[in-house]
Amino acid sequence: MSEAATGERRQRTDKQRNRTHILEVAEELFAEQGITGSMDAIAKRAGVGPGTLYRHFPNREALLAALLQARDEELEARRDAIQREETDSRAALAQWLQALGEWVTAFDGLPEPLRAALTEGTSPLAITCQGFVTTTEDFLHAAQRDGGAQPWVRGRDLFLSTLATAWARGAAMADESSSDGLVSLVRTGWETPMTESAPGGGEDPA
Repeated sequence: MSEAATGERRQRTDKQRNRTHILEVAEELFAEQGITGSMDAIAKRAGVGPGTLYRHFPNREALLAALLQARDEELEARRDAIQREETDSRAALAQWLQALGEWVTAFDGLPEPLRAALTEGTSPLAITCQGFVTTTEDFLHAAQRDGGAQPWVRGRDLFLSTLATAWARGAAMADESSSDGLVSLVRTGWETPMTESAPGGGEDPA
């Protein structure tokens, strides 16, 4: 290998190492301070200059998108498990919404940029959000076909209600019962009790 090729390979390795380190530091800081933690503080804690940080992640949304990638994969795995193992479409939708609720609370303050991403197509988070809206619609449509969900409910609204519930969980007036109460309240809105003869009927384990 030529000296130039060796140098280029070293630069790529260093670049990847810097990127990985920045992500580790950003996850620590966001876990401590929420997503409003300063980008400059991340650079300082990581021991890199602001220019290096912004070359890897030009804005906060790009950094969040990278941080959420591993969690996206975990959520996708849970989606696949629900689809594979749950035969009751109503229970499957409830389980998916629970998994989605856990995903949106990865960091304090995360619901707001996710909400904004749905209306700002240029956000790096937009593709991720739209993908999970589509998944929510898939679970919802299955439940609607089986008579387990109200026909007027939309997947996008269920996604937004999950963000709203996550936001309310961190509100000053919230207590330890607020989250479960809000989830139950939303469920009474989308759910239609199944009859014994309805497809996919039976006891709901959720």
